[in-house]
Amino acid sequence: MDLDLLKQLNVEREARRAAILVTDLEDGSGRLVREGDSVTGDLASAVERGFRTGKSAAVESGGRSFFLNVHVPPARLFVIGAVHISQALAPMARIAGFDMRVIDPRTAFATEERFANVELLAEWPDEVLERQPLDAYTALAAVTHDPKIDDYPLKAALEAGSFYVGALGSRKTHAKRVERLKEQGVSDEQIARIASPIGLDIGAASPQEIAVAILAEIIEALRKRQVAVN
Repeated sequence: MDLDLLKQLNVEREARRAAILVTDLEDGSGRLVREGDSVTGDLASAVERGFRTGKSAAVESGGRSFFLNVHVPPARLFVIGAVHISQALAPMARIAGFDMRVIDPRTAFATEERFANVELLAEWPDEVLERQPLDAYTALAAVTHDPKIDDYPLKAALEAGSFYVGALGSRKTHAKRVERLKEQGVSDEQIARIASPIGLDIGAASPQEIAVAILAEIIEALRKRQVAVN
């Protein structure tokens, strides 16, 4: 592998940005493709598919053979609120392959007994997100019902372009949330990205069923997201 390409790839991986190393199997030449880079012909659709699925593959384009070595950051899930829904969501998210952490400053809720084998952060979200910033490969689900805890990470997720932003609450609750976020400078376009009511509409009633609906919606957002390939 070209050492310069390897250095470029390592920079992207360190920054949690997706990149694909495209190698011409006939002459061994290669290039690094980032989301938004210009790709022409049949190769463009293969690159777009690689970014969306995270799977490497050999492809044909323009009568030549290429290998797409896909490097996509592991998807993360930040849950704001150590509640019953979060307890049910944690093992499901782990099975689905998500790197999940739960953030809640309320120490009565954020206990090791309730969240065994889960990265649990009994801190205010702004403190955690300063150390662990959100990005395009992070999903955020706010489920505390407390604006003092939920609003900041929701705004941060929208500004970071997180692939999924969801918030628990009724339509009335969400309308008040929208008013608060607008007062903080969040645009209508950004607010439209918030999934609220949270989760796919499967008629979920229990915390466990709501957790299933949330995880399904997160997976749908990850696999069907728009990928920028010019």
